[in-house]
Amino acid sequence: MSLMIDLPPVVGVYFSFLVFWFGSCIGSFLNVCIYRIPREESVVAPRSHCPNCGKMIAWYDNIPLVSYLALNARCRHCKQWITPRYFLVELLTAALFLMVWLKYGFSPVAPAYWLMISGLILGTFVDFEHMIIPDRVTIGGMIAGLVLSGLVPSLHETRSAVQALISSGIGLALGFGVLWLVAFFGKLAFKKDAMGFGDVKLLGAIGAFLGWKAVLFTILFSSFAGSVVGVAFIVGGRKEWQSRIPYGPYIALAAVVWVLWGQGWWQAYMNWLSGMGA
Repeated sequence: MSLMIDLPPVVGVYFSFLVFWFGSCIGSFLNVCIYRIPREESVVAPRSHCPNCGKMIAWYDNIPLVSYLALNARCRHCKQWITPRYFLVELLTAALFLMVWLKYGFSPVAPAYWLMISGLILGTFVDFEHMIIPDRVTIGGMIAGLVLSGLVPSLHETRSAVQALISSGIGLALGFGVLWLVAFFGKLAFKKDAMGFGDVKLLGAIGAFLGWKAVLFTILFSSFAGSVVGVAFIVGGRKEWQSRIPYGPYIALAAVVWVLWGQGWWQAYMNWLSGMGA
């Protein structure tokens, strides 16, 4: 559901800048979460500090995107190199927030998608670094998806809160259930874990937000993307066939693709099927 108001160009640019800046600020907070949550540290206190020298970071060295470039990617105090992950997360979050805004405008689904995307970015980068997806993302996402579906029924293309909750519940059950079966039978076949349980819960959370259609799309798209990237790594010598490759980032990517373009692709596919049956 898009709710774009015909704004004067200057006003449109102003709102776009605000959304981009807001996204970068959220990305800055996500960086704190990505570093601290796997270490079971509070994301509120203490203040941001250099992980190398422990010095507190002043506000002017903590401006999203700007400070990283101004400091030339080094700590002001110890001159230790700062991983580009901090800049990437801020830029990625800002860009995705802006893309959601440009597509959905003032629709109430936009903040819901921002929340979901924030969780997906958090889960993706933790999964890359630690091969886990925090329960705060997965279980929290399931709860948030159900609650927001009741509050914002248009997430499921309906005006009825009851219908939206039913759609959310079906999406959660389908997303969780399908990957649970894959993990269960994969373990039976290969005598080891074929998939992390965090991936199972993550798809359940996505289903709670987006419904069953998005679950089917996410499974297909993430499987394809993960296979292509995995084979590329193996051919390039960076991975072996037995290597563990995090699947969560591909699930997250597929969900974002659905939010931005997938519903249009789904409709085009259904129209194509209708044409085939005619």
